[in-house]
Amino acid sequence: MAAQKPPLYLVDASIYIFRHYFTLPPRWYSGEGYPTQAVYGYLGFLLGLLEQVQPQFMAVAFDESLGQCFRNTIYPDYKANRELPDDALAFQLRACAEVTTILGISTLASDTHEADDIIGTLAERGRSGGHPIAVISGDKDLAQLLLDDDALLWDVGRTPARDRFAIKGELGVWPEQLADYLALVGDRVDNIPGLPGVGAKTAIELLAHCTSLDGLIAAGPDIANLPLRGAKQLPEKIAAHRQQLLMARSLTRIALDAPVGEPALQCAPIALDKLHDFCQRMGLGVTLKNRAVKLAHARGQHIVKEASHTR
Repeated sequence: MAAQKPPLYLVDASIYIFRHYFTLPPRWYSGEGYPTQAVYGYLGFLLGLLEQVQPQFMAVAFDESLGQCFRNTIYPDYKANRELPDDALAFQLRACAEVTTILGISTLASDTHEADDIIGTLAERGRSGGHPIAVISGDKDLAQLLLDDDALLWDVGRTPARDRFAIKGELGVWPEQLADYLALVGDRVDNIPGLPGVGAKTAIELLAHCTSLDGLIAAGPDIANLPLRGAKQLPEKIAAHRQQLLMARSLTRIALDAPVGEPALQCAPIALDKLHDFCQRMGLGVTLKNRAVKLAHARGQHIVKEASHTR
């Protein structure tokens, strides 16, 4: 039997950037005068992840498609409730992408696809290549990528890593049913409409009986015989909203064909000289830089004198 390949870690950057942007005080400032608390928190998070799991393969996905994602072509109101980042936040987002590359990690974004789609595309490739998949995010939507028993969704610092069985216990549906479930109940966060009058409990019971949205539509009048409250009205309601449901699923389903090219997913050495310059430009002090030097040393990376030079 062939040895199992190392895990592929796929990180949803935005959650960890925004988490620190809103929770840390603005104690750090760049040379341009922008606050950099999100950069400080994100870099600390990423170093902590590298220290803990010591990955061989990793990629970090960023969101750059707000308002111009392919989903907006399908449904113009998709995420219409979201505001574009102001200059100060945009500066920090760019800085977080920059330091991810400095740490030797593949850094990816798309004008047409979201971070979820980039992660989904790389997860599918990793699965096909024999890598266990670990998705680092607090976004439940990404649970739909847990198609293998060894795949994990892990919100680092918040919740333990969960497999597909834990997701089924938590949400009531299997990962492969999650896009259909969200199409039925809607998603207020992303401004996606659901089937009127159908909440989480009914959606879970419908998918338990019919497996999928396609099975539910195909069942037609038979839905009226299910032991559910309001079952007699469901066939007419589903028929009347059939196109909406299919449209909603095209929004909730993670794409597996994001235009990411062929990124190098094997972690590269930390560019310590660039990291030193970065931390100075962002006003981050030396604590995080010193952690990176220690991490590089633990990896056996050659440490050159630049790591201690000053400008």
